[in-house]
Parts: sequence; structure tokens; C-alpha cells
Amino acid sequence: MSVGTVRTARRRRGSPTIDGSLVLNALSSAVVVVDSENRLLSLNMAAEDLLGASAAHAAGRPLSDWIPDDSPLTSMVEQARVSQSSLSDYDLVLESPKLGQRTVNLQISPIPETEGCVAISLQERSIAFKMHRQLSYRGAARSVTAMASMLAHEVKNPLSGIRGAAQLLEQSVSAEDATLTQLICDETDRICALVDRMEVFSDERPIQRGPVNIHEVLERCRRVAQNGFGRHVTFVERYDPSLPPVLGNRDLLVQVFLNLIKNACEAVPKDGGEITLTTSYRHGMRVAVPGSRERLHLPLQVAVQDNGPGISEDLRANLFEPFVTTKINGSGLGLAFVAKTVADHGGVIEVDSAARRTTFRLTFPITEEPKPRRVRRRAGAEEESVP
Repeated sequence: MSVGTVRTARRRRGSPTIDGSLVLNALSSAVVVVDSENRLLSLNMAAEDLLGASAAHAAGRPLSDWIPDDSPLTSMVEQARVSQSSLSDYDLVLESPKLGQRTVNLQISPIPETEGCVAISLQERSIAFKMHRQLSYRGAARSVTAMASMLAHEVKNPLSGIRGAAQLLEQSVSAEDATLTQLICDETDRICALVDRMEVFSDERPIQRGPVNIHEVLERCRRVAQNGFGRHVTFVERYDPSLPPVLGNRDLLVQVFLNLIKNACEAVPKDGGEITLTTSYRHGMRVAVPGSRERLHLPLQVAVQDNGPGISEDLRANLFEPFVTTKINGSGLGLAFVAKTVADHGGVIEVDSAARRTTFRLTFPITEEPKPRRVRRRAGAEEESVP
């Protein structure tokens, strides 16, 4: 990657110097440099994540490929270039088909040594905001827990008695009335099935986790979809094969992504429907582990994107609440289950939606590499391995 050099203070003789590219790539803020015609000259690794393009692919392309010309950011770049002064803005909303909707803190500075060049620094405000939303998602899942436990005991058992009574009545009624007893049986079965689906929320035991190849999980879900509910959909896979395993539960992750892919398949048009599955390594996201001072790294991200009509504005705020659904026969528990399972994995889920582009991004912890064992020698004895 080609990045500009960074001026550093003079250090004592013999002290090492630092390559500016290493400094830029260590930043969690996206840093982009554009020339006098707003073509991209360089970007750091955080900017690659933000734009969804490598530095080599983005170099020389106009900024308008990602950010519309009528965006406030574009006018601020021109203002900084003309005035030769730095500008800042906070909670600026950037929206485009490629970026989705992002809320950023923005700093723009001209580069005096290179005429017309401007450096743009974008810090997603959404990192803290996502943490806040994630807590509300977890709260939404927990709100079902007590209800699920109550339903299992106070509703399911009486339903079994009602169904048994209906079956006994069916033996002594006329054929015309037998349809009513059958209706009672069918409805009690439907309610029992709904309670069974809710019982997953009442299980508060820690999940069993281990190394999981996320690509095997996604491939299984894709095959299930293409052989059933997703026959009409074109799947696009953008996988990073170098990613380490996820620290998770394979069966639960399969169920999570089946839910998301099924929702996406139902949202896309019958003709031209497309779902993109993407895996990537994300830098700089850490969350606190409850009850300890430890901070957990969440570097592995999976995105499920569809070209459906998008999620309505009034539904987005409560999307992960139980019983929220737009489907005629939907129970509204699918996304509540997804929120609970992602939270149980210590992960984060985000949603961006616009017309013809809805993206669910799930970020998970990875399995840590085993620490190498050092060898200690003892006089007159064989080598001994110690942790």
C-alpha cells in the first residue's frame, strides 16, 4: 500500500524510526488521501474496511464512486482545499449504495506540501452506538425469557389436556361436529409449536463453544437454501480464506445464518434476487467482558446482504424485539433468536438498510492461537517442556 510519509520528532541517536504506513495502518480511524480532482491516492487498512475495497483497487478511482458529489463531505473537502485550513464535523451521516448509511466524526486537512491533496479522517461514531444498540438487542431477547418459562408451565400443560378432551369428544360426535374437534386439536398443536420455539429463550445455560470454520457453516446454509426456499436466488460469495476459526457453537451458528438467509430469500425479488455472503477481518473492535476487566476482541465479521426493498423505517428500531414481523404467518421470533444467540457468543450484530440493499453484519470472537511451549534445560537431565 502506498501511503504518505509521516513527520516525526527527532529522536535520540540510535533510536529506531517509524514508517508512517505502519502508524496509519494501526489507526482504527479510516484515513483517505485524495488529489486535486478528488481521486483516491492512498488509504489505510481501516479505510479499506470502510470502503469495502483494497488500496490497489481503489487507487485512482474518484471519491464519488463511494460518496455522492452532493454529500456534505465533498463540499467540505473542496472548502478545506480552497481555504487551506482544517475542518471538522461530528455525527455526519454518509449514505450511498456502496457505503450504506454510516454516521461518522469527520476531520479534513489539506496537505500543504502537495498542492490540491487533502487528507480525510473518518471515525465511525457507530462503534459506541452499536454497543448501545447491542445492549437493547440483548434486552429484547431477555424480555422473552420469563415469558417463555411461564408459557411452558402455565400454557403448554393445559393445552395437552384440552387436546386430549377434544380427541375423546371426537369419538362420540357426528361427522359434522368432528371438524370442530379437529380444529381444536390443530390449534392446540399450533400453539404448542409456538411455545416450543420460545423455550429456547428460557435456556440460560452457557453455550458449549469450540473452534468453528465459519465458511463451512455458510456453505451448508447456502446449499440448504439453494435446494429449497432459495432456488430463485443468485448467491455471491466473498470469503477471506485466511480467517481463523470462530469461537462458537456450530449448530447454533447454522441456525442463525439459516434464519438470516431465509429472511433475505423472502425479501429479494423473484427475478434478479441476489444475496451476498462476505467474511472479513475487522480491526479495532473490542468489547468489555461483563464481570471482569478483560476486553474481548471481535475481529471476524460475516455479512449477509440482499437486494430486497429494505426494512421500513418504523420497523428498524424494534427489529429484534420478539413478535415483530411483517410476514403474514410469521411468529416474529427468528430475529429475536438471532440477537440472543449472537449475544451468547459474545458477538455484535448490526443492520444497515436502504432500498435494494439490506445488510446484517455479525462480528464474532475467534479462537486464540495456542501459546508456544518453551523448553527449559536442567543440568544432567532431559529437556523439559513447560507452559
